[in-house]
Amino acid sequence: MVSRILGALVRAVFMVLLVALPGLLIPGVATESTQFAAFIAVFVGVLVFVEYSSQTPIMVEFRDAPPFNRIRFISFFLIVFFLTALMRGAVLTTPLAGFVYTIGDAFGRLLDFPYSPIRLTVLMLPSDSTLYTVETMRAAAGISYVISLATLAAFILVIRIGGWPGRGGTFNVLTNLPMFDPTSGGDVVQRLARGARINIFMGFLLPFVIPALVKTAGQIIDPLRFENPQAMVWLIALWAFLPASLYMRGIAMGRMVEMIEATRRRRYAQALDDGEILV
Repeated sequence: MVSRILGALVRAVFMVLLVALPGLLIPGVATESTQFAAFIAVFVGVLVFVEYSSQTPIMVEFRDAPPFNRIRFISFFLIVFFLTALMRGAVLTTPLAGFVYTIGDAFGRLLDFPYSPIRLTVLMLPSDSTLYTVETMRAAAGISYVISLATLAAFILVIRIGGWPGRGGTFNVLTNLPMFDPTSGGDVVQRLARGARINIFMGFLLPFVIPALVKTAGQIIDPLRFENPQAMVWLIALWAFLPASLYMRGIAMGRMVEMIEATRRRRYAQALDDGEILV
């Protein structure tokens, strides 16, 4: 009990630091934006503490199937940290900002081809944007997108090499998918397989859809500007992280389908051996 509460407290503190990071490190951010970010940070921290300190989760998926959420947190933290360093460099020239820009620019130019997510992200800027804004956006999108791809590769390695979620083949669906109701009708395997396909499809689609939505919203309301670096950090971070997170969820649900089918085959074979089923 005590260890669970301490673990939940540590996770909550890390989440608060993550959400507050851009407001703390980027100079010149408006006071209202900093206060709003602090409120969101506290809210997320309380939510994480409640979820991880309770006996069973309410919303957080794969809580008891590490390192699923740890990979996602590390990925999101790296994206936010590097983007914050990059946006900080627009105000204060630092060696870290120069390093992030160099790496991000190299990745961005490599992946900036027609109809690519990087190209669409650059195109969502107003047509009168400065060259510096365009190049910074390309660098931010490049390094964020590469981190998201590395996240997927790391999770696939955890499954293939580490046998995630466990080589023993045991997995509690109710605990790790608290929002999934296995009794709502239909075969569980078919529903999980359908959910896996939907998540993978959405993960593929979002990097293309989000820039289009931002561009359309800018034509209706106000065009996207570069004046609020904190907003830019979260926009690019979510653009890169959400698709990778959906991909991971789809892959994880597909892995659950494999485990359930393997369990059913073993039970069927055992029933044949025991003579409970006649062929």
